Amino acid sequence: MNVKPAVGAEYTLSTCQLDFCLPAKFDLRYIDSDGAEKCPVVIHRAILGSLDRFMAYLIEETKGRFPAWLAPLQVKVLPVSEKTLDYAREIYNKLADAGLRVQLDESNEKIGYKIRLAQQEDRVPYMLIIGAKEAEAGNISVRTRAGEDLGAMSLEDFTAKILEEIRSKAK
Repeated sequence: MNVKPAVGAEYTLSTCQLDFCLPAKFDLRYIDSDGAEKCPVVIHRAILGSLDRFMAYLIEETKGRFPAWLAPLQVKVLPVSEKTLDYAREIYNKLADAGLRVQLDESNEKIGYKIRLAQQEDRVPYMLIIGAKEAEAGNISVRTRAGEDLGAMSLEDFTAKILEEIRSKAK
């Protein structure tokens, strides 16, 4: 089966091939119903083709913007300053305990830079912004990779939302 991704190059993902050389190479033989010794033909079937070809197609087609269920990093916790780092660590630990692939950005960079890095380079589906207001209220501010601001919500609500998204394999 050939597929044509966004950039136009065609890939063969699934194949079914007859191999006449491999049985001879390993000197494979069988006794047929007529009692004669014969050389078999091997059928190679690859539903997804080679793994590297499949992954290249998947990365290219999604432009590295995997849905949350497939993303290597699902959530990035971004504290606004060092003052909110302890609360950010608490959030990180709770998300990790929930089984999410999460990372805490403890760098001293400005929050705008952290958000751009998470969106454009890391391509993380969700970013949790932890500022003084969030730490004081005991909640989180959620942004998506697309730049949508989902606003403030409780960690429990966000965790339930992303776990359901992952469970249902939603975009």
